Amino acid sequence: MDLGLRGKKAIVTGATKGIGRAIVELFALEGVDIALCSRTQEDVETTVQELRRHNVNVFGQAVNVRDGEAYKAWLQSAASALGGCDIFIPNVSAGGGFDSEKNWTKNFEVDVLHTVRGCETLMPHLEKSSAGSIVIIASTNAVETFGVPQAFNAMKAALITYAKQLAQHVGKKGVRVNSVSPGPIYFEGGSWELIKGTMPKLYDYALRQIPCGRMGTPEEVARIVAFVASPAGSLMAGSNVVADNGFTKRVQF
Repeated sequence: MDLGLRGKKAIVTGATKGIGRAIVELFALEGVDIALCSRTQEDVETTVQELRRHNVNVFGQAVNVRDGEAYKAWLQSAASALGGCDIFIPNVSAGGGFDSEKNWTKNFEVDVLHTVRGCETLMPHLEKSSAGSIVIIASTNAVETFGVPQAFNAMKAALITYAKQLAQHVGKKGVRVNSVSPGPIYFEGGSWELIKGTMPKLYDYALRQIPCGRMGTPEEVARIVAFVASPAGSLMAGSNVVADNGFTKRVQF
């Protein structure tokens, strides 16, 4: 199936590792021009060089998304470098943690504000696109209780609600907004690799909740994100797609 992505322009945050890295790799293979960022310039430069092998235009810079003004300036530079923006994937997350109030501030600034600022800054560009699309990366931690109370879980839940309401608000302007909620995703350097080494009982418990007995991969999530973001997914707006290999147990009507 042709996703209709060739020639599109995508901006992806947190795109040098894990799910974000898999997303930009797949986009590049589909002929999408890409702007990406992460916190480390060396990682950005490496990723940019690797993606350019697919003969697409790639723009990358290191940026701290908690610095609102610097982040918004980068978004405008990215859209300018690409000549517009058809797809926005806000992927950066502060991750989990429940040891202090600082986690709530960090997750709010990184997960929520970075997404909202990105959507607001890029909306004029997305409105000009014939296939404007935003896919917010949420989490199954937002739709079902798991572990201990964490800012990460609550902020991802806020993003699902934000995506739904934003979809209603900007749909009339031709921009689709959806969210994708991955379950446990295992990759080298990721949180589940850390949990496996430091909290093996939690890792084993999570693994037992997955019917087929394996966690997902970043590449599997990327394929779902690519479809939802693409013109092939044109009927999807305001949806939250759970991508968890059966990890969650709720019935979603």
